Amino acid sequence: MRIVIIGTGYVGLVSGACFSEFGVDVTCVDTDTAKVAALAAGQVPFYEPGLADLVARNVAAGRLTFVTGTKDAVRGADAVFIAVGTPSRRGDGYADLSYVYQAARDVAQALTGYAVIVTKSTVPVGTGREVERIIREVRPNADFDVASNPEFLREGSAINDFMRPDRVVVGTESNRAQEVMRALYRPLFLIETPVLFTTRETAEMIKYASNSFLATKITFINEIADLCERVGADVHDVAKGIGLDGRIGRKFLHPGPGYGGSCFPKDTVALIRTARDYGTPLRIVETVAAVNDERKRGMAERIVAAAGGTVRGKTVAILGVTFKPNTDDMREAPSLTIIPALAGAGATVRAYDPAGMDEARKLLANVVWCGDTYEAVTGADVVVILTEWNQFRALDLARIQGLVRNPVLVDLRNVYEPDAMRAAGFTYTCVGRGTKGAPRAPLMTAAQ
Repeated sequence: MRIVIIGTGYVGLVSGACFSEFGVDVTCVDTDTAKVAALAAGQVPFYEPGLADLVARNVAAGRLTFVTGTKDAVRGADAVFIAVGTPSRRGDGYADLSYVYQAARDVAQALTGYAVIVTKSTVPVGTGREVERIIREVRPNADFDVASNPEFLREGSAINDFMRPDRVVVGTESNRAQEVMRALYRPLFLIETPVLFTTRETAEMIKYASNSFLATKITFINEIADLCERVGADVHDVAKGIGLDGRIGRKFLHPGPGYGGSCFPKDTVALIRTARDYGTPLRIVETVAAVNDERKRGMAERIVAAAGGTVRGKTVAILGVTFKPNTDDMREAPSLTIIPALAGAGATVRAYDPAGMDEARKLLANVVWCGDTYEAVTGADVVVILTEWNQFRALDLARIQGLVRNPVLVDLRNVYEPDAMRAAGFTYTCVGRGTKGAPRAPLMTAAQ
């Protein structure tokens, strides 16, 4: 089979490389000439474990190619995947679908025979219907079907997520399109991956509902963590206790500084906008988005409190700035809120991240970027673990004590055990792990 991927961003490149690993002939199209040339030479523009090797291997095998022209690429393709960006529009939070619709026009002009046009980008409900309308408008007699095939890739483990997914969702009611999609995903049928065929609108909704539910789980456990600190409970044990319930599940119950990345912040807001447009507001998701934004600001306040109530004239060392480990993605990372707040309060911020500093430099001012962990903590009054990279899980604590001005550690990812850190001589602050002993007194209300 031969397919085309329009867009070589995160979703497009990972999908294209993985389909080619399945033995499919894949052509990836992008308008950026320099980017296409770099990809053809095996240079991947972002960090994702294993992706560079996967791309290089399949380029060398002739199964994966990169071009700038849509017309020649689409000719004779069995399927064309639209995997362009759908960022939030400034000012209103709606998904910007201009790139999707332009891709649809370009594909329409290039069609020479039957093909399945597949929306792989995350798009609001009804987008597939509009893509079909656009193509019909441009080429009234074209032979095609439009399907929705949302992605469920986690940054940092995207290749495994594609090769061994929990499920594949395909939205189309065309038998012909279903057969093409079955053939493409045949390797996953062989390992008994559930494949759900449904309507386009249902597939589009599944993507948004999935991300919003996961964002809700994260926000829920973050709020439970705050209560645990008040009552003297341990949020880790609480998460384990509720996660063992099969109806709830263990995943996404890890407290921290709030969710970020390219999906959850954008998709929750887009779903909120869609729901309001249809007169069915999603109050839970609205609250989730608001609480998550406030949480990031609250983490900066927590750091200031650990520093003795002020960071003016003090040095704060930040370990990890990306929104999660194993990626260089800075989109909506908590660091983008926390670091400016600290710098604005008068702190000198020193930071280190194993993969994200090139991107972070473009977005964060007033930061001293360091070459490694121990350079970052030198002279620090407070050390903050903001992203749980593996190398921060086995820090040389004795060495750090000899480098910092004050042995204060704020662990926003709960990498370490409180008792062990305090025994090691650190003033230690974490998330949701209440001090042993009596709980704090409840906050008094005006009525009391």
